[in-house]
Amino acid sequence: MSVTDEAIAIAPRFAADELEAPPLTLRQLTWRRFRRHKMAMFGTIMLILLIVYSFVGALFFTEDYANLTDTSLRLQPPSREHPFGTDTVGRDILARTIYGGQISLLIGLTAMLVEVIVGVLIGAIAGYYGGWLDALLMRFTEAVFVIPSIFLLIVMAKTFGTEIPDLSLLGRTFSGSVIVVVLIIGLTSWMYLARIVRAQFISLKEREFILAARATGTPAWQIIWGHILPNTMAPIIVSATLSIAAAILSESYISFLGMGVQPPTATWGNMLQTASSDFTKIQNAPWFWVFPGLLIVLTVLSINFVGDGLRDALDPRSRAT
Repeated sequence: MSVTDEAIAIAPRFAADELEAPPLTLRQLTWRRFRRHKMAMFGTIMLILLIVYSFVGALFFTEDYANLTDTSLRLQPPSREHPFGTDTVGRDILARTIYGGQISLLIGLTAMLVEVIVGVLIGAIAGYYGGWLDALLMRFTEAVFVIPSIFLLIVMAKTFGTEIPDLSLLGRTFSGSVIVVVLIIGLTSWMYLARIVRAQFISLKEREFILAARATGTPAWQIIWGHILPNTMAPIIVSATLSIAAAILSESYISFLGMGVQPPTATWGNMLQTASSDFTKIQNAPWFWVFPGLLIVLTVLSINFVGDGLRDALDPRSRAT
């Protein structure tokens, strides 16, 4: 047998349909890369379970039951009637974590939307137009950078948290402090995203397809939103995903200090604050803080895992193997 015949004999045999298979689309390629990231898949599954827990669980417990106090049941350990135990005024911790999870997740999502809107707007304008406008916006961004966000969050929440009245939405009652927390977190965390978007716009606005669009008289707004911005979505999606976890942690910080979301609205953060008010509760009633703390840890880790997976999947330099 000749060398050529031997090479043909040992070469892999492909089916005709495999040879004629169409190339993968960008969405299919991204999904293939993402699902090969084991921790990202674990984070996705865990995040889905946490969302189901927080929102589907509300079908089994009413908000009135979550806020129902019965001092005769105070600090009951986990049992069949109360799987997560009860708090200092007899409220069921399982029901409280369900409704608290809704608020914590919604705060993370809405604060992320505020951050993305402000960061993309400032970064896009600065990167596309450049010149004095770029210099002005970047100096403003740097000025906001030097303000300690947690300090500002605490001060603003303490000042305005009780000034806004409670509001009702979709059959639920939210304390006005929720709006304050969302706005402050969103308006103090957009700077990193603005810099990322600006850098992407600076590198893309001199590409051939942008120069061609300018030559044909395409309006600037259409170039920004229709040509450049879609090509910067990968870093925006990754940054937005990770910012949800950061917002949930920020809310937990200030609620733990008693200056965030105020009762009767429950969050995982202010549940920890109630547990930490007396050291004996930490020692003698660990269920009081273990369950909300565990939910915060699982949520933040899951979101970070998903963000890492999206970063790798959306990286054009990575290879799908």
